[in-house]
Amino acid sequence: MFQATFSSKEDKRMISQRLQHVVGALVLLASSPILTADQAPAAAGPPGDLWKVTSQMSMEGMDMQMPVQTSQVCAPKDWTQPPAGSNQQADCQNSDFMKDGDTATWKITCTDEAHTSGVGEITREGDDAYTGSIKFTSDRGNMNLALTGSRLGDCDNPNG
Repeated sequence: MFQATFSSKEDKRMISQRLQHVVGALVLLASSPILTADQAPAAAGPPGDLWKVTSQMSMEGMDMQMPVQTSQVCAPKDWTQPPAGSNQQADCQNSDFMKDGDTATWKITCTDEAHTSGVGEITREGDDAYTGSIKFTSDRGNMNLALTGSRLGDCDNPNG
């Protein structure tokens, strides 16, 4: 198993800054099949679910907790693709999306300099909640993004 070793406070600070950048990008990947709820309307379609999504990144070998990120997203009622929809980062691709009952799984492969890849899993807990995670591996260590979602109501123009 990978164990990160840091030689100085400066190393920890640099890694922390890099992780904050990665967290921001990964929240977009991990939130749910999304178009943010406050974007301009597109062509009318069936209503979606408005979700409050909370995520928190952790990295093996780091004692400090990354800050919790919260966002609202409009997702299709029936998920037919990995959580990322149109907001997927250009250097990452989702593949192998599968649903088995209330659980969805997928793989993520990025072409970033750290050669990041991962597997995601979200389990719906009824119609109004879900939990899940994305487990990432990279040349810089292993990371986990813990996810929770709470349905807030309906929304217009989900991107699926």
